[in-house]
Amino acid sequence: MALLSILTPALVVVLCLVIGFMLLKPQETTWISPAQTTAGSRPWVDQDLQDDTEITAMEDEDVDLVDNNEEDDLPHVAFSLPRYPEETALKRSKDFYNLMNQRRSVRFISPEPVPRKVIDNVIRTAGTSPSGAHTEPWTFVVVSDTEVKHQIRLLVEEEEETNYRQRMGDKWVQDLGKIRTNWIKEYLDVAPYLILIFKQTYGTLPNGKKKTHYYNEISVSISCGILLAALQNVGLVTVTSTPLNCGPRLRLLLKRPANEKLLLLLPVGYPASDATVPDLKRKPLGEIMVHV
Repeated sequence: MALLSILTPALVVVLCLVIGFMLLKPQETTWISPAQTTAGSRPWVDQDLQDDTEITAMEDEDVDLVDNNEEDDLPHVAFSLPRYPEETALKRSKDFYNLMNQRRSVRFISPEPVPRKVIDNVIRTAGTSPSGAHTEPWTFVVVSDTEVKHQIRLLVEEEEETNYRQRMGDKWVQDLGKIRTNWIKEYLDVAPYLILIFKQTYGTLPNGKKKTHYYNEISVSISCGILLAALQNVGLVTVTSTPLNCGPRLRLLLKRPANEKLLLLLPVGYPASDATVPDLKRKPLGEIMVHV
């Protein structure tokens, strides 16, 4: 009993230290599926979403977000569109549907040059997209330099191989296998242009104040849809690429500011003469529309 009475205070101290250590130890919040727990694997987490350079920059400086009410009211002007007869409108709607129904994701792209003015007009068209409070929170980086394209390919393939082997899981990899795609992205070297679309999480005014960009991701996503339609309209092809975990490194490679985050990467060009695409079928109207 005497020995127990001597050890009890020591045991209490040890127990308190253990509890304190457990409370202070940082908790892991990243979920890792069983398929991703192989030795040496990295968790399936998009590091683009963990790029904290913007947060760090904003913490290190005196942030002064502008109140949108401080901006001058915009004058309103008259607006009108041509109003087509029903027969004309129906024909135009069918023609546009037929044009867009030919759109496919194409991974076999010709190195044949594309006129730069065509790309300029395609980007102008994407820039007509609506945006939250007309903030236009997009940056379209057009890359045609051979060496920069190759650096982008090396960076993307490095991360994509890790994605396929460790992050994505067997089910995702099997689903992608049906369309014969993998981490090899030869088209990043071959396509005459790469268009990288960045969303601006906030803007900067001439006076240095930061301007809120409302719904920036949705706004930029809409502009990407218009961009795809504009490419189809001029006979160019692409494949929508969202390279997991590549955003921060690509942003630094292209010298983009911390408020810009990569949303989409598009290789753009004419289809190769031997291009093929999966024989996919689209859902009929009855499966995608509900009329109330």
